[in-house]
Amino acid sequence: MLKTVARSMNRTLWRGVLAWILFGFGTGSQFELAIAGQIECVQDTPVQDTPNVLTCDHRVPHKSTVPANKDELVELFVRERVKDSGKEPPKVVLMIHGLSVPVLAGFELRTDHYDWALWLAQAGGFDVFMLDFQGSGRSPRPMMDDPCNVNPAQRSILIPNPLSDPFQCPSQTEASYPFQLINSKSDWDELDTVVDYIRNLRGVDKVALVSWSQGSFRVGPYAIQHPDKVESVLFFAPIFNPGGRASKAGTRFDSPAALPVSSPPAQFGFPMNLTTRTALMNSWGIELGCEGQREEGIQDFVWSSIMDNDTIGRNWGPVLPDASVEGVMRVRNPFLWGWNSTTVGLDGTLGGSVPVLIIYGELDKQVSTAPFSVPALYDNVPGSHKLSFKVQCAGHFMVWEKQRRVLHHISKEWLEHGAVEGFTNGSFFVDTEGNLIAQ
Repeated sequence: MLKTVARSMNRTLWRGVLAWILFGFGTGSQFELAIAGQIECVQDTPVQDTPNVLTCDHRVPHKSTVPANKDELVELFVRERVKDSGKEPPKVVLMIHGLSVPVLAGFELRTDHYDWALWLAQAGGFDVFMLDFQGSGRSPRPMMDDPCNVNPAQRSILIPNPLSDPFQCPSQTEASYPFQLINSKSDWDELDTVVDYIRNLRGVDKVALVSWSQGSFRVGPYAIQHPDKVESVLFFAPIFNPGGRASKAGTRFDSPAALPVSSPPAQFGFPMNLTTRTALMNSWGIELGCEGQREEGIQDFVWSSIMDNDTIGRNWGPVLPDASVEGVMRVRNPFLWGWNSTTVGLDGTLGGSVPVLIIYGELDKQVSTAPFSVPALYDNVPGSHKLSFKVQCAGHFMVWEKQRRVLHHISKEWLEHGAVEGFTNGSFFVDTEGNLIAQ
């Protein structure tokens, strides 16, 4: 049963949020930070009163450890949003996507007040970076341009576009590349490359990490392995299975199987799955439990943004009556390990030298359906510098919902102070009025 916070009356989070909504982001001073090493930087157009925010797209060199293109030199896509914050230097944040939605569609949805990265850059004065891992968004997608590398069970989605018939692929039961695409180690390696790139570029020792959904598999184990590089971790809607796949016996984070993983097991015998617009909206729709939880029409903007980050996928799939193509979201097929009740507590890092904040929606079915459990993640974090917030009337896609304002505000407070409303420890419920209620 919920109870009122004992140390004080319910505290509202809305003062800062309302100021943002009513008065804009503020004018700020002219951008004066030295920018070096980018391929492309542009000044944002005056949208949402933010003419002084700079957008830089980085191509970060990386020697691939993805089995499909192992040892090739690739360029990882990283976007930066930054302004003159008056801080020397500003705090640096790296945002990490989940399994399916590319990083820009998730963290900088450029309409109204949905842009989380912009909020952190403008209102918080942070230097915000966003990373697409290989297989997602604007980073390389090895083996993913071939429609015959789709999960064979989903090929019908691609008939007649781009596959003319069911027998066009060499095999009806296997992908042309019959292996999973990425794995935990390849993601940790890419994350380490980008973290080091940012540390060197901005002259900082540590970077704060923010992840959504399955991004927890990347930032959690990474922080344990590299606590000297991580200032803090924010888990948004984290996927966590206390009994999840362990690392190789006798090791901390080695793979429990030879890579790449092939058939059998059949579920890993292809590089990518497909998510249709209908499937994405259905998974979102079953979590809608409150009036006004989702703004009407935002679904179209979300899908359009996802398609903007997939030049191949947007031309695949159903052909609509007007002859346009609806598109599909190409989702890399992973083999993951090393994120369970045993590894969370290693070295006492999480909640200790690396503070942890968890935030998720009360209606989120993806993180709360067995065997997944967000409270289990909080309980298994060994240190005392940890916070958990369950947000009323929000689901797994809170970043695109009304309660995104709570998400924005709590993240800003956490990244700036390592605390929220003065709290550094505890589990709270956040109601629709912005009140914190201790659980």
